[in-house]
Amino acid sequence: MAASSLIVGLDIGSTTVKAVAMPAGEKKILWQDYRRHETEQGRTALDFLRRIHGDLGLPGRTVRLCLTGSGASEIARVTGGRFVQEVNAVSLAVETRHRDARSAVELGGQDAKILFFDREAAGNGCKRAASMNDKCAGGTGAFIDKLSARLSIGREQLCRQRYRGHALHNVAGKCGVFAETDITGLQKQGVPAAELMASLFEAIVIQNLAVLTRGRVLCPQVLLLGGPNTFLMGLREAWQEHLPRIWRERGIEVPSQARVEDLVFAPENAEYYGALGAVEFAGEQGDEIAPWPGPDALERWLDNEHGSGARGRSGVPGLRGSVK
Repeated sequence: MAASSLIVGLDIGSTTVKAVAMPAGEKKILWQDYRRHETEQGRTALDFLRRIHGDLGLPGRTVRLCLTGSGASEIARVTGGRFVQEVNAVSLAVETRHRDARSAVELGGQDAKILFFDREAAGNGCKRAASMNDKCAGGTGAFIDKLSARLSIGREQLCRQRYRGHALHNVAGKCGVFAETDITGLQKQGVPAAELMASLFEAIVIQNLAVLTRGRVLCPQVLLLGGPNTFLMGLREAWQEHLPRIWRERGIEVPSQARVEDLVFAPENAEYYGALGAVEFAGEQGDEIAPWPGPDALERWLDNEHGSGARGRSGVPGLRGSVK
């Protein structure tokens, strides 16, 4: 690709849309955003693409668009972009940014995935394996949203909610209905909301470790990806509590002086790894991906599909919070 060309990566998930724009061949992010689409995937994607088009002055530049996520395949067809499956996209982002990572956990709005990386078994390459739960929203962002609303915990408070230092109670992690039943019962007993939310973080981590690992161990470094892992301090603390315990039980060697925060952590831009991987994929494909003509085709398609008056919403800000 020409040095002046740009790549746009768009991750259209079940609850949020994420986008990054980067110069071809570089790791510098020129534009990024992350928003809840409130069921308006297409309109939120259009809003992002229009803003990228205007903010970066794209006319006259060669731009290639690559999309990933559960809601991306049809929008990729309409926009003339290239679709890449989300496990492949996230894996590419991890492999290019964290060569020491051996595992990654990504929690999305309605799915969860665990990735394993083995560079020793693949020589100069990287052997990867993945496990994904896309049948039930239990243990994902939508699950957390529902129960935090049940506990009247707002988004900012949820981001600051701690896992450490709270008494824990039995809460089902496999099913949102069962979890809500447990939470309701404990709430009626007078258990504080902070303890219930910490117990939910505990349940989510235990459930994902029990089901998605398929008997394998998440070896360090473990990257915590996706919005819930990025913004929810208590959820990261729960992962950091459980994984070292498993390493001790399984005899997994870790550096003697290493802090758990350096072995299990949310990297910078952890919520964007799907979009970043889409950029990596487009960079590998090069000129095989046709230049993106701009956002007009998506707007026409949305108007034809939903009526010219059905403008919809352009999303609301996603979770925000410190990842420290």
